[in-house]
Amino acid sequence: MKKTSNKVVLIGAGAVGTSFMYSAINQGIASDYVLIDAFPQAAQGNALDLADTMAVLPVPFTSIKAGDYSDCGDADVIVITAGRPQKEGETRLEMVAGNAVIMKSIAEEVKKSGFKGITVIASNPVDVLTLVYQEVTGFDQHKVIGSGTTLDSARLRRLLADKLNVGAESVDAFLAGEHGDSSVAVWSHASVMGQPISKYIADGTITQADLDQIREEAVHMAYKIIELKRATFYGIGVCLAKIVKAVLRNERTTLMVGAKLNGEYGNKDLFTGVPAIIGQNGWEAIIEWNLTENEQNLFNQSCATLSTTIAKAREAIK
Repeated sequence: MKKTSNKVVLIGAGAVGTSFMYSAINQGIASDYVLIDAFPQAAQGNALDLADTMAVLPVPFTSIKAGDYSDCGDADVIVITAGRPQKEGETRLEMVAGNAVIMKSIAEEVKKSGFKGITVIASNPVDVLTLVYQEVTGFDQHKVIGSGTTLDSARLRRLLADKLNVGAESVDAFLAGEHGDSSVAVWSHASVMGQPISKYIADGTITQADLDQIREEAVHMAYKIIELKRATFYGIGVCLAKIVKAVLRNERTTLMVGAKLNGEYGNKDLFTGVPAIIGQNGWEAIIEWNLTENEQNLFNQSCATLSTTIAKAREAIK
């Protein structure tokens, strides 16, 4: 019999996880949802709270409940947001040791469940923890997706749109590499309404200094939000919903996700933010752009930074 429903399991029912869940149910992405958390009452309370939307949503879902790892066995997608949150002034990479241990434990439980679907990860530092999860589970690398620089690129698009006084949906602009301080603005592939950003520089509408400032604002946006309200969760929640929707509906859309490099962009053996095609089989292929020499050098530096942190993660979980 052809399957007509989709089941999504969330591991980590904190602010990021529940923001994803709220976005997903409002978009009608799946029919059945399960919340798992180290604190069962948090999962139970959020499941009840979210269940209150069922009678009034334009696209209702079938079920939502608090569960455990046995619920992962027949899931289509698992979304992992578990881990301690980023503290004020702390970089994502500084969170690695403790969250690597948490991720290893989650990976072992998911593997034991017999799960065969797609995993989407947002726990920070996301590039490093996505690799930890994939290595511990031994899952096909294509079936493990990091949130990568999806959120970073969304921030870049919004800030560039504000500067040019156009709608953010009219802007294509991308941050690649680490989801963090070393991410690279790929201006050579940025455009507004199909017009390369270089054209806007040439006619004086915007300057390279403006672009540099926009990149800095996008990269450090999380610090600003954390300083103001202690956490960021709405933006990443919507980004996770977009990735999951692309998987469940086999959209084969291109997003800046964390995919595993195997020589692409001159780097290998790590997950990081790159353009990749997303469909029912996970990330199906990496799109390899021609970068400028400076962009490639910066991307290499970003990957080197991640490699150093990966070594720390492996040390923490051995």
